[in-house]
Amino acid sequence: MAKDNSTSSSPISHGASRLPAVTVDSYNAEIRDEEGFIGDRANKSAFRTLLDDWRKMLRKLGDDPFGETPSEEISKTALDKVLMSGDAEAAAVIQSAIEEFAKELTYVIRRFLKLKDWQDTERLVIGGGFRGGRIGELAIGRASVMLKAGDVDLDIVPIRADPDEAGLIGAIHLAPSWIFNAHEAIIGVDIGGTNIRAGLVALNAKRAKNLSKAEVLKSDLWRHADDKPKRDSAVDRLIDMLEKLIDRAKKEKIALAPFIGIGCPGRIEADGSIETGAQNLPGNWEAKTFNLPSCIVGAIPRIGGHDTLVVMHNDAVVQGLSEVPFMQDVEHWGIFTIGTGLGNARFTNRRDD
Repeated sequence: MAKDNSTSSSPISHGASRLPAVTVDSYNAEIRDEEGFIGDRANKSAFRTLLDDWRKMLRKLGDDPFGETPSEEISKTALDKVLMSGDAEAAAVIQSAIEEFAKELTYVIRRFLKLKDWQDTERLVIGGGFRGGRIGELAIGRASVMLKAGDVDLDIVPIRADPDEAGLIGAIHLAPSWIFNAHEAIIGVDIGGTNIRAGLVALNAKRAKNLSKAEVLKSDLWRHADDKPKRDSAVDRLIDMLEKLIDRAKKEKIALAPFIGIGCPGRIEADGSIETGAQNLPGNWEAKTFNLPSCIVGAIPRIGGHDTLVVMHNDAVVQGLSEVPFMQDVEHWGIFTIGTGLGNARFTNRRDD
């Protein structure tokens, strides 16, 4: 269970279990079985492995409908196109991989529901890059059908926001309530094992007080996996992205709050350091001497004449927070983010405010 990281010096601390709208019951849970971490059975690599297995079977009998192209080099868009209107045999190969992946996802969900902190979960949101295509949608739908057929009372839904934007929008729900007074937008950051994305997120509080109309106005993406930078260079690049977004907000006369919300892989300590889970980031982000929020505040001490507040939490938590306005009809809900790994978080809505 995620520990309560709240402190007397700040209403919200990094990696906190108590947030303005929800309690974070659990995040970054790692479950093992005889084959290893079960999350490895339901991520993007797992699907590609299943696709490759079906292609190998076909090669023994005849031609591979995808030719010599390695499975990991076939884009998600290309696979979606084949599935919808391509060669029937190639589409059948994809369908077979979807079916196998759905079985694995169903197994993973069942294992999570046995965890103490995941019991009584009423709804599961599926986010991450895998959800962004038709293949992901079908796999999610098939897993939902399998669970219902097995008498598992769980509502499974795809994340509403574009998966690339959900991790930015969710940062709003890391912010203390005063942020929403006299401000129109915040800056959100989504750090992943492949990309770093930063964006201006409009609150649109006048259109919806529950922030259900929040949207990304402008975002910047850097694929750090291509450049393979050292950690300090990656931080400098992120700070440059943030400074450009601040300048843009000023030029467009957007009332930008002095708040930056960050989603980052791993278990986040109250002081902003990363305990574990940052192994896919460039350089050693788990070093005790490294603190990303402090680096950002040091480089950008003020925004719009006010002291900068930076709050960081796990990336699956932040992506899940984008769903807060739409989860008010349930009490306990969770999220899986299917991407390079399997991110996870479980929430309980707060009703005491």
